Amino acid sequence: MTPDRAWAEEAFELLLRRVGRTAGQVGDRFPLHADPADGRWTTTGRGSWTGGFWAGLLWLRARRTGRAEDRASASAVTARLAPWAEADTATRGLILWYGTALATGDPAADELRRRAAEAALASWDPALGVVPWGAAFGGARLRARADGVPGLVPLLARAGPAGEAAAAAHLRRHLDLCLPRAGASRPCPAWSWDAVRGWEPDAEPAPGWSRGEAWLLLAAADAMTEVTSRSRPAHARAGGADRTADAVELLLDRCGFLTGPLVPPADTGRTDGPLDTSAAAITAVALLKLARSVEAPRAAVCEARAEAILRRLTSPTHLTRPDGPRPAGMLLDGCYDADRGTAVRHELVWGTFFLALALSALLGGVDLTRV
Repeated sequence: MTPDRAWAEEAFELLLRRVGRTAGQVGDRFPLHADPADGRWTTTGRGSWTGGFWAGLLWLRARRTGRAEDRASASAVTARLAPWAEADTATRGLILWYGTALATGDPAADELRRRAAEAALASWDPALGVVPWGAAFGGARLRARADGVPGLVPLLARAGPAGEAAAAAHLRRHLDLCLPRAGASRPCPAWSWDAVRGWEPDAEPAPGWSRGEAWLLLAAADAMTEVTSRSRPAHARAGGADRTADAVELLLDRCGFLTGPLVPPADTGRTDGPLDTSAAAITAVALLKLARSVEAPRAAVCEARAEAILRRLTSPTHLTRPDGPRPAGMLLDGCYDADRGTAVRHELVWGTFFLALALSALLGGVDLTRV
């Protein structure tokens, strides 16, 4: 370990110890967000849209330790995600890509990923050009949201040539809708389909949702890397490489990913509001992915910015230490929902997952072109 990465090693170990304590607390439930005062988790029985991140954290621990009992724990939690394979939700990508992509050598996880990919392709609506947002969590089904793209691009691409084409079109439609248009400074993260008027912007979440911007960058980064372990990524085979690269450049420039605050506010229009460390962690992973898929000097810029974000996230300002009043290894200042005042300064399971994934990649433990 080189001295300049000792900080990452220390932080990664803190996160993995926190994973162990969380596993003991939540039992057979899934952690969602933890109180910043005492570290107690609010949990869900089925995992909701975040269950794959808990499975992913357990796989990161198992890869690190190599212990059979840690692999068994990760495998068991992954198996409990099975009901989501056929659920009517585009967040299937978040749940079942990130919940299985790190499960190397686990046939059951491979089979679950295959089922999820085929189900996602079956949900594909060629007329709209998307796998619809879905009705699993209530509300209108025919929607397109930025958080319905990351993970779903590589997941769809596992469903053969038809899946690769659907993955490319799903990404393209979301980029067409969400990217800033003339006169707009921020992406519009959510749209609804009307049979008469076509696609219309949703009021919620509104432009300025920093996590939505990070999700969109991650989705584009998914398409820019060799996520399917083949000779060329799905978006390139479908003829969209240049278009995706242009979208990445626009996002980098318009959203301040390379120049703005290392940890953005949850709502970029409310700079005095809560921060969102989970948006920063997602951004760090996206930038590390891009650093492995674009040519220098842009690659070097993305890598350096990602490391700067990670150093900030792992500082005592946001990551709790063993000598403090709270459990060690908590990534604080994540914001679940600023408008509703839900978990606005909390530890969020997806924020912890993306921070751990980024640190593992930085330390050489994970190949981000395959996750």
